[in-house]
Amino acid sequence: MAVVAEPIVETTLGKLQGTVEDEIQVFRGIPYGDSTAGAHRFLPPRPAEAWSGVRDASEFGPLCPQLGSLVGDSLGDQRTIGPLPRLPQGEDCLVLNVWTPAVGDGGKRPVLFWLHGRGYGAGAGSEGWYTGAPLAKRGDVVVVTINHRLNVYGYLHLADIGGERFAGSGVAGMLDAALALEWVRDNIESFGGDPDNVTIFGESGGGAKVSTLLAMPSAEGLFHRAVIQSGPAIRGVTPDDASQLAEQLLDQLGIGKHELDKLQALPFAQLTEAVGKLGVAAGMMRLAPVVDGSYFPAHPFDPVAATTAANVPLMIGSNKDEAALFSATDRRRRRLTEEELLERLERMLGDRRDEILDVYRSNRPDATPWDLYIGISSESTRLRSIQLAERKAAGGPAPVFMYLFAYESEYLGGLFKSCHALEIPFVFDNPDIAPFTGERPERYELAATMSRAWIAFARNGDPNYEGLARWPTYDTQTRSTMIFDVRCVVEDDPRKEERLAWKGDPVMRLRG
Repeated sequence: MAVVAEPIVETTLGKLQGTVEDEIQVFRGIPYGDSTAGAHRFLPPRPAEAWSGVRDASEFGPLCPQLGSLVGDSLGDQRTIGPLPRLPQGEDCLVLNVWTPAVGDGGKRPVLFWLHGRGYGAGAGSEGWYTGAPLAKRGDVVVVTINHRLNVYGYLHLADIGGERFAGSGVAGMLDAALALEWVRDNIESFGGDPDNVTIFGESGGGAKVSTLLAMPSAEGLFHRAVIQSGPAIRGVTPDDASQLAEQLLDQLGIGKHELDKLQALPFAQLTEAVGKLGVAAGMMRLAPVVDGSYFPAHPFDPVAATTAANVPLMIGSNKDEAALFSATDRRRRRLTEEELLERLERMLGDRRDEILDVYRSNRPDATPWDLYIGISSESTRLRSIQLAERKAAGGPAPVFMYLFAYESEYLGGLFKSCHALEIPFVFDNPDIAPFTGERPERYELAATMSRAWIAFARNGDPNYEGLARWPTYDTQTRSTMIFDVRCVVEDDPRKEERLAWKGDPVMRLRG
């Protein structure tokens, strides 16, 4: 049996030795930035320091300190999305991973640069379902995933409290992503990739990060196409709101506004615990990129698309039943009564409840109260995706392509329907990695279809390929949308009546 030599690649910082897995060369835990601990906490990232000799790149690097499944009880996630790595936490977490068919061959392959989900507060590029090997193998592309600063480490806005020294603190996690893209620009050719053909893509919080990078001048030119999966970010956090949260955290820790060096010196375990005490509503949802007027000059797509997004082709979409994932533990799941439906929708919709509900009943005559609840609760992501696509299409010449993922899994009796994040294993051409994709044989064909569309888009800025139903660009006249399902078809303005029912109403209150 032939022995495959472990690949060695020379980068601008030193040599790396990776591994070969299923004919794909893999390099893990590559440092692209220096430690962000101590006096460097909350500050813009610095490039990693060079090393001598050959650095082992066979293992994933540390996670940014966080709360949640990756560092706690992950049993629920493992039963849903598959295996999760047990990795150390730390502030020396600016690392990335590369999957490539070959190194040093001048391949000039398209590069797909993944930004992980779990909002801005948790997650890692090393999660099992993000493995890039199947995608790299199917499409002859290079896949990159990254870790970056999260929650308080990446988005605590201190510039209005601590002055110029802390400029960029409210968007530090996104500056990390921009630094990782600089690493790709400077090194990916050695890994068989094309630095002039980089596609950023991400789901949920990762899609929001893509939205943000489209509006950041420091990232302009470092990527050339973008994909937003169930994560449209129309606006960032305002400085006033962000400063209020920072003051709340300082008060909780007993640290004065002129003692920010104490905040930097605090052990990360203590700081992470303090973030958890802020609670989701008060803290985690607001620890997100801050529109500081400099690094992040304006809201990405409000009132119009950022000018830096004008020439970047975009693919964007959502899943039909986004809220089914978040409602899977609801004690009334699939047993919701008519009365309970009305009570919940009144809290969501107020005096518009009956008007909106009537439209959904008419469009979905066989829907149960639970089905209607999930359908209406899921609309925020779809409607904001449409809003973003409209503004992007109006903001420049680059094309926009819209999709709706409608494939329903039969896992646990169909509990997850076509839920949030279900498309990820299909995009990565790895449908067996996550239990919640189910066991229907059609999932393999759908994974091939979707991964090939993403690969075509990365290669050409157009997801069309031979064998796929023609997928036109999106505009406000036809609203052409690819429906990804057992049978993939294009529909013009799907579920039009439901879209129009909102009459421009804000949809942010629809959180499921």
